[in-house]
Order: sequence, then structure tokens, then C-alpha cells
Amino acid sequence: MQNRYRLGIDAGGTFTDFILADREGDLRIFKALSTPTRPTEAIRNGLAIIEEETGLSPREIVSNADLCINGTTVGLNALITHTGAKTGLIATKGHEDSIEIRLGHKEDGYRYDPEYPPATMLVPRYLRRGVPERVLSNGTVHTPLDEEAVRDACRHFLAEGVESVAISFVWSVLHPDHENRAAEIVREMMPDVRLTVGSQLYPQVREYTRTSTAIVNAYLAPILQRYVEAIDGYFQSLGARHPVRYFQSNGGLALGRIVSDQSVYAINSGPASAPQAALWLGEPWGFKDIITVDMGGTSFDITLTRDGRANVSKNIDFLRYRIGIPMIQVETLGAGGGSIGWIDAMGLMQMGPQSAGSEPGPACYGQGGTRPTTTDANLVLGYLSPEGLVGGRLPLDLQKAREAIRTHLAEPLGISIEQAAYGMFTIVNNNMVNAIRRVSVERGYDPRDFVLNCAGGATGAHITALAREMGIRKILVSKLASGLCAFGQILSDVKYNYMAPAPIRLEGAKAAARLDSLFNELEARGRADLAEDGFADKDITIRRSLDMRYVGQVHECTVDVDPFEVNEASLDRLKAAFHARHEELYTYAEPQSPVEIVNVESAITGGVDKPGRITIPAGEGAHAALAGTREMIFKRDGQAHETPVYDGAKLGAGDRVTGPAVIEEVTTTIVIEPGWSAELDASGVYIVTLAPSEGVTAIARMIKETA
Repeated sequence: MQNRYRLGIDAGGTFTDFILADREGDLRIFKALSTPTRPTEAIRNGLAIIEEETGLSPREIVSNADLCINGTTVGLNALITHTGAKTGLIATKGHEDSIEIRLGHKEDGYRYDPEYPPATMLVPRYLRRGVPERVLSNGTVHTPLDEEAVRDACRHFLAEGVESVAISFVWSVLHPDHENRAAEIVREMMPDVRLTVGSQLYPQVREYTRTSTAIVNAYLAPILQRYVEAIDGYFQSLGARHPVRYFQSNGGLALGRIVSDQSVYAINSGPASAPQAALWLGEPWGFKDIITVDMGGTSFDITLTRDGRANVSKNIDFLRYRIGIPMIQVETLGAGGGSIGWIDAMGLMQMGPQSAGSEPGPACYGQGGTRPTTTDANLVLGYLSPEGLVGGRLPLDLQKAREAIRTHLAEPLGISIEQAAYGMFTIVNNNMVNAIRRVSVERGYDPRDFVLNCAGGATGAHITALAREMGIRKILVSKLASGLCAFGQILSDVKYNYMAPAPIRLEGAKAAARLDSLFNELEARGRADLAEDGFADKDITIRRSLDMRYVGQVHECTVDVDPFEVNEASLDRLKAAFHARHEELYTYAEPQSPVEIVNVESAITGGVDKPGRITIPAGEGAHAALAGTREMIFKRDGQAHETPVYDGAKLGAGDRVTGPAVIEEVTTTIVIEPGWSAELDASGVYIVTLAPSEGVTAIARMIKETA
């Protein structure tokens, strides 16, 4: 019985998703409403639902699980709402304001907008203390550390009730002794605070990025520590034999103590697992170019995999804060099932980014919400069953949905409730399409070359409409789609990133030896850490990356390479990889120019056994799953038409549903628009395709709009 189960939990803004897998290959999905201020309550409620439906008690599941994995939005929510810890910064004197100067410009997209407000500082000016010390760019000490100034800073922080401290000095990555000594003083005088040392968290060249990353980490560390302690304690009380793993923004798992110390890695914890799940679903057909869209109750997340690899970003502005650590690239939009419809000053209908969340939720939830939301529109359009969501556990009130739309949108605009609902549906779709273009078209990818993968409980109602607008002709919709991120977590491996500064010009045997030694040192640390975590050497894989540039450039680009011995002869291999990447990003390369490295990184992964695939028996034809019809609206005129509704639980492998139609799964509803058809594969994935004639029309329209 031991190690029979694997449990993935993804805590979103509205729903918390649970995926339970067993050794026999059975995979089941469950949902509970999230409780953002009471993290363990949603988990208790979800485990109670699992017990009710399976007869398995929480203790029976947890005590016999090889992995219990938690993805959380706790850090993300704290950063969005600015409810992190009271944080102090100790910096090199004269550099206290580097986080406010922000390299002298605003974020991309707002650089020349004089009315764009400055970002809220996570550390206010009165909690930034500069101390005399200075290390030069060659690593030598120009000014020794003034230890008394560090003590003065600590006394000030104690008087102000600071919970967390970040330390970041200039060029500390080349000479960390000053930061390390300052850390010793802080631990001595402030033993109860959380401490983040910049050169340990993010040992990379770039002072502003390192300081900002350290501050974000310090700001979130007490929040994540309390969360981890609560979750770990709860699972231990259920007899857990193995520690809980937490999903990180870099696409891998980590222990709770790592997440507490390196909280910045947990910011985008939930949606970062989507690419892993997408590749797993697409593997039987060889799909490696996949755009995954995840519409939950609060947000809409987009990730992209190209040639089987997820896009990873470093040194980006996330929620207006510069973060240097590697993160799965996730485009997030305030467009979810709870997105609120409203009328702007110009008298135009808008959707979001405000959300009703889960408390009070959409008007149709009957929990006190009065504003019209995307879910209310989908209910009025007939896409959602009035009997409710999550297998009827969450009943929906059609009259309250109609009343909310009538009061706030239809009457003010002088249109019918049905037309207003279709307008809401169309606007939120356009918002999502624009976001998909940002991760595809604006990065040089043609979305028509990709498969669209459906994730999130609310996405199924919009998926064919989104694909149609993007010119995409093939869609994947798993029976586990509404909990795809939780599913991605149980497929994921343990992963840690090890970094080092490396100001090296790629010339000569000495440079090659230094670089080879640096990588070997990082990877030895990684192997030791994973060995301590119980991984055999055969289960460990390594991926290297280097931040490189032409000598004289002020910016660098990241180049991914497989591990190999770095010697003088192989330097040309690194240069060639850099030239190719530079040309891919900027359309040109300069093979005749000298190349230098700024930073290096090794991503060390410990492979985890994967669960088995779902196996769906052959069906008797879609007619056997026909559950009835419902009036639905597919055009802006608001006219309703009787449309077939299919019970997804009764569809078998090979069964095909032709649109217009709706397939109702327990935790999601899939709208098949006219011109589309869906066939259920034995792996539990619906392959949704557009008829050739419809595809030509959609592509022609897309070209016309672009022109």
C-alpha cells in the first residue's frame, strides 16, 4: 500500500484543484473553492470531497503517497496586493535608491509616458539604510565595511518592527565577504527576522537586478514561511512519510525549506507547471509546439513551448519589479470566469481586470455577488448548465445572472440581455487573443504553427472561439483540463538552479579552464544537494546556460547549451551558439567580433517517476452520450438555437462530436462552435479540429485584419 498515491494540489484565486493518481494509472480530478486567507482550509475541504467520492480518507491518501505536491499563489497574491512583510534594506552607501532609480527608465511599454505612475516601493525610503563599504569591479576592496553602520541599521529596523531584511552591496558577487559579515551582524542583533543575502540568492552581475530580486525575496519570505509551516504541519498530522514538495517558477519541485529561503522562486508557482502537462498530453501525436491557455476564475495565463521546451525568462520586470531568477515565461491577464463587465467613461463595454473571485464570486453563484461576470454571460448564453458547476456542487442561478447583466450593462447600453452577454463573451475573448499574440506573434512565432492546449475550468467555453480568432486549427482538451496545472505538478521533476558571475572573454586556454572549472563546481554542488534529497546519479540531468554578449555591448542574451567539457577547442562551439542566438533575437550576428560571458547557470534536475496515462475504452458512438439539448447563442444577434449537450463521462474512445454542441465534463464545459468537431482519444484527450473550409475563412480574416 505504501507509496501507492501521488497528490497534486494547485491553489488558484477562485478554485483549488486536486489531482489524485495511483499506481494503476487511475487519475482523478477534484475541485474546492479557494480560501486565500486560510490556506489549509481549502486543502481540508478538497480532501473531504475526495473522501466523499472515493471512500479514501485524507490520512489513507497522504500516508501512502510518494509525493504530495503543492502549487500556490500565496507569493503572487502578496506581491499583487502589496501585503508582504515589512522589509528593510542594507545597501552600499549612496546606492539606497537604486530600486527607485530603476536604471534610469520606466518599464518597456511606458518608457515615454510621463503620466505613468512610479511603482510602489516594497521597501520605503525610511527603511533603506546605506552603510560605508565598497568593492570594485575587479573584486578588490576599496572601502572596508563599517560594521557599526550595520548595527545602527539593525537598531533602526528593530525600532520600526521590520520582519525581514535584504542585504545587497555593489559588486558583492566578486567579493561576498562584506555581505556575509553584515549578515552575521543582522543574525546576531535580529535573530527573529528573515534574512536575504543578495550574493547568495542571486550571484549574478547586475546590481539593480540583484538588489530588486533580494528585496522581493525578503518581502515574501515571512509569508511563504508561514504558509509552508502550515501546509507541512497539516500533512505531517496526516501521517505523511515524505516531505511536501512545492512547485517553483522555474518549472521544478523543491522542499519547503528551500521555498521559505528562496521565496522569489514561488511567485508564479501555479501556472509554471502548464508546459510540462501540455507536452505530456501532446506526446502521443508528437506535438512539441504548443500554446497553453489557462482561464480560471480570476486570471488567464498563457505559456508556450517550442520544440518541446518551455520559454524561460530571466531578468524581467514582473508586476513592475525586476526579478533576475529563471522563471517559466507566463503571460497573465485579468480575464477569468469572475472578470467583471462594466461601462467606461466613453460608454463602451469593458471586461476586467477586476474580478469577483470566489468571495463573493459571480452573481450566479448566489453568494452575494451583484456585478455581471464572464461566468454569468456564459450561463445566459446557454454554454453552462443551470444545474451547476463541479458536478452540481456549485449550483448556478440563471435569474441572478440575467438581472446583473440587465442592470449594469443591457439597460444602460439599450440592448437585450442576450446581446450584452454575447458582447461580454466577445470582449473577454478579444482580450485573451491579444495576450496570446504577445507570447507568440510579438516574439516571432506564428500561432498557426502551434497546437492550442486547453487548461483551466473556464477555458473550455472559450477555446474554439480563441482558436478561430488566432487561425489555429487544432486544439487539445484533456479530461483533466480544469486541473491541468495540478496535473503538471505530479509530472514534474525536482529542479534547482545554481548561478555564478563569470566575467570571461572567450579567448585562450586559461579562459576555457576557468569556465570549465566554474561549471563543474556548480554542478558538483547540485549533484550533492540532489543526492542528499535521495536521487541517484542516474536520475540527475544538467542543462547549462550562459549570459553572453559582444565585447562593448551593454546588454547580453542567454544561450542554452548541453553540458560538455570546455577546452580551448570547444570555445568555438560556445561562440557559434551565441552568434546563432543573437541572430535569432536581433536578426543579425557579428562572427568577427570578440565574445564575452557575464554570468553562468546550471539547472540541475532530479527525475521523478511519472504516473501512467488514462485509458478510455472504445465508445458506442456520440449518440449514446447525448444528454439532451439546450438553447444556446452563437451570434451577436442574441438569437438562441437548440443545441445538443453531451455527457463527457459517457463518451468513449473514437466518439466524435460535431459542432455546434457542448460536452459537459464534471469540472469543465467544452463549447464546440459551428465548424469544429471533437474526437475523444483513448488517452482521455479530445482532439478538436476545424473543418478545412472554416480554416481557410478564419485565416483569410486574420490576414485581412493584420493588413
